[in-house]
Amino acid sequence: MIKTHFFKWVFYIFTFMKKIILISSLILSAQVYSQYNVKATVPIYLSGSDAYLYGFNGSKEILLNKAKWSGTEANFRVDKNYIGMMRAFFPKTNSSVNMVSENKNVTLTVSLDDKNKISDVQFQDAANKMFTVDIENQKKQELILPALIQIKDYYKPSDAFYKSLDQEINILSNNKDNTSAEFPFLSFYSANQKYSSQEKVGELKPQDYINFFAKSNQYLESSTLMKPALINYLNASKSNVEAGVDQLLAAVNLETPRGQTVLSELIDIFNTYSMDKLKQKYLKEANELKCTINDRLASTLKANNNTALGAKMPNDIFVNPINTKAKSLYDVKASKKVVVFWSSTCSHCEAELPKLLEKYNNMKAANIEVIGLSLDSNLDEFQKKAKMYPWISDSEGKGWYSSYGDIYNVSATPTYFVLDADNVIISKPDHASDVIDYLKMN
Repeated sequence: MIKTHFFKWVFYIFTFMKKIILISSLILSAQVYSQYNVKATVPIYLSGSDAYLYGFNGSKEILLNKAKWSGTEANFRVDKNYIGMMRAFFPKTNSSVNMVSENKNVTLTVSLDDKNKISDVQFQDAANKMFTVDIENQKKQELILPALIQIKDYYKPSDAFYKSLDQEINILSNNKDNTSAEFPFLSFYSANQKYSSQEKVGELKPQDYINFFAKSNQYLESSTLMKPALINYLNASKSNVEAGVDQLLAAVNLETPRGQTVLSELIDIFNTYSMDKLKQKYLKEANELKCTINDRLASTLKANNNTALGAKMPNDIFVNPINTKAKSLYDVKASKKVVVFWSSTCSHCEAELPKLLEKYNNMKAANIEVIGLSLDSNLDEFQKKAKMYPWISDSEGKGWYSSYGDIYNVSATPTYFVLDADNVIISKPDHASDVIDYLKMN
């Protein structure tokens, strides 16, 4: 009888503990994988317009969600665990708001100036209030502190103004990190921002950067610090950049997601700064990896392989075409095509495109067509400028958030490609004059 009661109690206790463990697991799961919202109150001018929220993977922006509107409130729902920097982009203003996520709700109010550009942002959530204070203190340290130190030299220590200056200098110089365990990402960002600062390059050794890339936690990828820190590392290794890159890649291990993201960023940097020898070396190394490739490196390889000489350029489906009835790039029939990525706000484009315009009639006579794909975010501005040119033009109206960057590896405007009749890339000129020379239109 005693044994029977004993085993019943054991059974009840065991069942009760299972329920407690299950409930605890569900609570923990909800905390770790909780959904959260970013709510932005904006002027009526923006109400109902397209708005997008992005997170980061290295320097690549990852779409988290598109806004759903309730009056003048843009609501972005984040359906996954995301901690790091975020950016809300409002194409109608061609401007954005940077903020941080601690995997909790974010609330902000946006103001516009008389040109309908974002002029002020006020955050209501604790993490972004603290982030705003930290950024303001940093600006004061960078801009005001050096000036105060110089001004102080004009006064004597006995002067009252000297003492006031000295007090302010001490406050700015001894500005402490305000973050806490409640904001782990802010703590990481504040502690490691020095690696992305050009002013700190002389104070840090190459090994300091290597340790930063190899030993940082998971917040590095979402911090936006990786790319500027890599550029600083390359500058610190300028006596032998290639050896420095090899040393870094060995430390981060190319068979890991961290190593592959670092490699992807480096290839993009070499592409942007026309460091072709290094770009080709590490592209080859990336293409020859036998391990599983992460999405970040896979996208870099695809974009570069899409636009290599001899590759067939991926088709582009037109969305807002001008001067054509064609539905896509492939629908345009010509013996050769000049594809130029440009923007109405690009000063280099202002100088370059008129050179193509001078030769356009000669090109048409030789069955050569020009297709301009614009990285404008304002379609009205795009159409106004595009109508000045007689060739085919199109734009997604998403600025640098358009698909052109990822698909065609475009990192600057203008960027040129010359295609044959089968849309194979036969030349990648640097300037309009190089296009003209290649096509023998002089």
